[in-house]
Amino acid sequence: MTRRLIDISQTLRPALPVWPDDTPFSLDRTWHIEPGCPVNVSRLEMSTHSGAHADAPLHYDKDGVDIAAVDPGIYVGRCYVFDVRHAKASVTIEDFDLSLANDAERILFRTFERFPHEAWVSDYACIAAETIETLAAAGVRLVGMDGPSLDPESSKTLDAHNAVRRAGMAILEGLVLDDVAEGPYELIAAPLKIAGADAAPVRALLRKI
Repeated sequence: MTRRLIDISQTLRPALPVWPDDTPFSLDRTWHIEPGCPVNVSRLEMSTHSGAHADAPLHYDKDGVDIAAVDPGIYVGRCYVFDVRHAKASVTIEDFDLSLANDAERILFRTFERFPHEAWVSDYACIAAETIETLAAAGVRLVGMDGPSLDPESSKTLDAHNAVRRAGMAILEGLVLDDVAEGPYELIAAPLKIAGADAAPVRALLRKI
């Protein structure tokens, strides 16, 4: 029996909430099916951080590689989802039991009671830098979450992102985990291969193990 895929992506659309002052999503039809034209074709304009997305090292490191250069294999494989809705301003190591992950190399955190599809939320829970360091020490290669950033919206030091940079980990943000129970899964979420980009959208999927 085929295991069911769980879509944990946001739907990219004109009303998609985006980081304050970032590029809103738009889609314009440039070709239309009509006499002399057999196809519809559209033009997209959006931020590289639209919806569910993967940050490239270039996003938080001026010398980091772009999203086209990252290893797509990091975004595919066994993961563990932790429900940390009880966490306060940031997710600390006390908010979850890492031993439950059974050495999974990918960890996802659910922080929202319900994902805010219709409006931007500035006071989301972030991930403590010490949590990133603990995950890295345990062999975790990727950290993901439903919030828009590992760090607070107002942060200028990006402590969590820099902890990721030092550890050589990967990042997924903006996932929709409302209907995902805590536990082990297979993650499938490779980013688009865009030369020079600091991030890229993903179609993020989970499959229950």
